[in-house]
Amino acid sequence: MRTETGTVFRLQDYRPSDFLIPETRLIFRLDPRETLVTATLSLERRDPAADVTALKLAGDGLVLKSISIDGKALAADAYEATADCLIIKQLPSSSSFSLTIETEIDPEENKALMGLYRSSGNYCTQCEAEGFRRITYFYDRPDVLSIYSVRIEADRANCPVLLSNGNPGASGDLGDGRHFAEWHDPHPKPSYLFALVAGDLGVIRDHFTTASGKPVDLAIYVEHGKEERALYAMDALKRSMKWDEDVFGCEYDLDVFNIVAVSDFNMGAMENKGLNVFNDKYVLADEKTATDVDYALIEAIIGHEYFHNWTGNRITCRDWFQLCLKEGLTVFRDHEFSADQRSRAVKRIAEVRTLRTHQFPEDQGPLSHPVRPDVYKEINNFYTTTIYEKGSEVVRMIRTLLGEQAFRAGMDLYLKRHDGDAATIEDFVKSFEDAAKLDLSQFSLWYHQNGTPKVTLSTAYDQTAGTFTLHLKQSAIGGPALNTRKPLLIPLVFGLLGRDGSELAYTAPQGVDGSVIRFDAMEKSFVFEGLKEKPILSINRGFSAPIVLKDDFDVAHRLFLAAHDSDAFNRWEAINALLMDALKNAVGQEKTGAALDFPPQILSLMGKIAENDSLEPAFRALALTPPSEADLAREIGENIDPDAIYAARIALQASIGKANAAAFEKIYAANAINGPFAPDAEQSGKRSLRNVLLDYLSLADGGPGRAHQSAMQSGNMTDRIAALSVLAHRFPDADETRTELSRFEHDFRSDPLVLDKWMQIQATIPGEQTVARVRALMNHPAFSMLNPNRVRALIGAFSSANQTAFHSADGSGYTLFAEVVTKADERNPQLAARLAIALRSWRSLEPVRREKARETLAVMAAREGCSIDLSDILERTLA
Repeated sequence: MRTETGTVFRLQDYRPSDFLIPETRLIFRLDPRETLVTATLSLERRDPAADVTALKLAGDGLVLKSISIDGKALAADAYEATADCLIIKQLPSSSSFSLTIETEIDPEENKALMGLYRSSGNYCTQCEAEGFRRITYFYDRPDVLSIYSVRIEADRANCPVLLSNGNPGASGDLGDGRHFAEWHDPHPKPSYLFALVAGDLGVIRDHFTTASGKPVDLAIYVEHGKEERALYAMDALKRSMKWDEDVFGCEYDLDVFNIVAVSDFNMGAMENKGLNVFNDKYVLADEKTATDVDYALIEAIIGHEYFHNWTGNRITCRDWFQLCLKEGLTVFRDHEFSADQRSRAVKRIAEVRTLRTHQFPEDQGPLSHPVRPDVYKEINNFYTTTIYEKGSEVVRMIRTLLGEQAFRAGMDLYLKRHDGDAATIEDFVKSFEDAAKLDLSQFSLWYHQNGTPKVTLSTAYDQTAGTFTLHLKQSAIGGPALNTRKPLLIPLVFGLLGRDGSELAYTAPQGVDGSVIRFDAMEKSFVFEGLKEKPILSINRGFSAPIVLKDDFDVAHRLFLAAHDSDAFNRWEAINALLMDALKNAVGQEKTGAALDFPPQILSLMGKIAENDSLEPAFRALALTPPSEADLAREIGENIDPDAIYAARIALQASIGKANAAAFEKIYAANAINGPFAPDAEQSGKRSLRNVLLDYLSLADGGPGRAHQSAMQSGNMTDRIAALSVLAHRFPDADETRTELSRFEHDFRSDPLVLDKWMQIQATIPGEQTVARVRALMNHPAFSMLNPNRVRALIGAFSSANQTAFHSADGSGYTLFAEVVTKADERNPQLAARLAIALRSWRSLEPVRREKARETLAVMAAREGCSIDLSDILERTLA
């Protein structure tokens, strides 16, 4: 029952629980070291005729104080209790009975931040995936849904705020300085959605009226003094509620909706029914402390957790193998929300960049798994980009195949058919099949077959016949071998362009529906007729399928798409591909010692993009940003030399900056913002473009003066961080850089969230000398190994975003990394396991680094006392 034992769990072994728990009553008597939890469970036999004589409930580190059935205490020989399991051997013969369990827990000592823990004087819970068993013995599994009634008792002075799921009930004084509050959630939910927060917190309040006229009280609780910084989150919440009604017909269903922001949290946020708990990083924002990226993330994550109210809470997962059913679907929904709030094209490009940077390496490496896995050892390690991001892409492909109207009909049917259920992927897909009258059995392979699909295309034009032939072949990077791999149904949105950039008319072959090619074989040709000129192919528009596309496009083809494609994503894709090719060639030159040079047409293209006012500033900023070092390493694929990659990329940026300095100067000035700060799409786009150009111009200048001036004059955190990043990354030894780093530290020494940005900038300074810099920052008063945000900001940034320092040829980066991961594992195994994935692509490194990385992984894996969370990642990475 506990994945922490290292047991391997398989989907094929699933079976329903022997008992249901229709109602759960909980009483918490909060104390920092000796919290008492009384749980009264109403149990019903799932099958009254079944001969079930024992009940086994999961626990984790619990101290059992008492146990009774129907009010009668159990004899010592009637049960077996350990810290991790409770087995009741003598059960009543009746079909239903009441079980009361009293446990004692220590919130203060709970540094794993799972279950009920105490941080900064406040009590908080995190129960997904299997944290509820750290509170009481329970069927801690998502398919056991129960109606919860909760009573919280605590010291009034220390905990004036007492919150749980659902609607508030009675509250009052208990004497001796203690008080109580009761909560009732009328909607059945699994234990992972239980939440409790108690402490001394500030609050902002608002209200929302649903489409049917139901009033809802809204509140966001934060640390005292930070209430004003929660106003944007409240605005995002109200917009999320309205958007979900308008787009999916989903109306909120409780009297209150509460959000609590806490500083110690393993995740970004948690969608507990009616009481979302957030990492304060994704709630707090104002122009002096938060960047435009922070604002966008707050908007997206507020939306994501709210949208879970229907896709995750009202309909939950039958088992953890179905995790993508709630997460992939809800990521799709939050992506659509952000696209509607901001720029759809820019949002889509950002999504694909994230997918390629994080999910593609996962899909193609030792940690690869299907979107719906069929086996796991530790479920916490499956909160992955494959579940979330690729899961979202699969939902997006369903919409592409069905079209907007049929997709909405399928969603409506799914929500109606399975409201109150613990559902499966099969239930989800069946709703769309029934709504659209389609067979999606082949498409469902996207859920079951891992690896990144690779589509190779070739084209031919017959002028005499007026035909254009598109030949497609699919394979995969990672995943099952070719002889066992089945062909996926891949929807490819496309266009055939004329020389003037217009869409050409044609007679479509079978398998083409409007602008969508349904590619459903390992190899297939599509012949388009009625074409009087050779078309220019634009394919996988909008990144309609999450694939690696190997095409036969030459430079002229890409330059044409970069200039004329009506699909914004493919326009960016053509630009990005040109830059990638230039970088790959430069890496080859760097390894031979040859001088680096870049095609003039590429340098000219960057200037034309920057000057094109018909393109929104945010799009131009993305188009002007070369592929990252990690992107380039993934594209090269083997014998990776991070130093050569860095040298090539910085040389390209310097060349672009010098070639276009005059034009960039004008555009930089033209996009200055006058007037008050706003975190909207228009202003953030202009700031993004200016700050990309600031980097180019600073490289062209060859000195820190311009960036230093920008840092001193900046009136918002976006511009200040951008300028500080240019100083630190381009001129790390300059006096101006030291001055600005010192000034930033002084200004925000009392704000850990903002100092995280300061640490992150320094952790990502290129060069092996950053290893010593990171070690020094670990001794900074603001750093704490017990706070996940601090560790992610410093060590997470160092290991995931600093290719040259982390992969130092002498192995010093790996040594530091292993020390931190090992130390984190002693208190917070989840944090350690998530850090450890930074070495998942170690086999692609050049031989010297590859061997040092392997040795580091092996040493960590062999450590006595290594947690199941961490050992699971290390074993699969080394396998």
